[in-house]
Amino acid sequence: MTKPLIELSDIRLTLGQGSARTEILRGIDLRLEEGETVAVLGASGSGKSSLMAVIAGLERPSGGSARVLGEDVTALGEDALARLRGRGIGVVLQAFHLLPTMTALENVMVPMELAGEPDVAERAHAELAAVGLAGRESHYPVQLSGGEQQRVAIARATAPRPKLLLADEPTGNLDAKTGAAIIDLLFDRVKAAGAGLLVITHDPAVAERAGRIIRIADGQIAA
Repeated sequence: MTKPLIELSDIRLTLGQGSARTEILRGIDLRLEEGETVAVLGASGSGKSSLMAVIAGLERPSGGSARVLGEDVTALGEDALARLRGRGIGVVLQAFHLLPTMTALENVMVPMELAGEPDVAERAHAELAAVGLAGRESHYPVQLSGGEQQRVAIARATAPRPKLLLADEPTGNLDAKTGAAIIDLLFDRVKAAGAGLLVITHDPAVAERAGRIIRIADGQIAA
């Protein structure tokens, strides 16, 4: 049997001290298998983005256990967490976070170069073509529309061939038509890569595309 890509048990996250102490996550259990697509649906402030931060190793939980790609992320140091993300996790965010001084091609090449992978330019060209940006490789982010920048972000996330893709409100900065096209593209690229997908969203239409929906409210799984 293969190990789950994500295995969370009783995850709790508390931030702040004294009277400012706030419970963000209150006992979350979550499992995601290889090739599975799961949407975490919830309103703003429900804790869904904090949940993704715990999974990505960007936020350490206050309690519970978290295994991602078979690794106990609560026990790893920052360097080990960075290596885990680099070799097996792709991330797509609402804010595109492209490097403004690099072209679209260079933005896609960066994570592969950092991982010491071969043929990065060839693979970056192929990924940009796959997301409909052939001929735009030499453009800088400022020369691209919002939808095109998110396409570059998706290419950057999938080019290293991660086992797990995390997407946090990937259409949040896009109009409805562009957002729908991006979601189509995101699910197509995940399927092509054979990766698992966890998508964080407040949009039921986006969530409906996933194989399974988890509803979160007030830091707890509601359904």
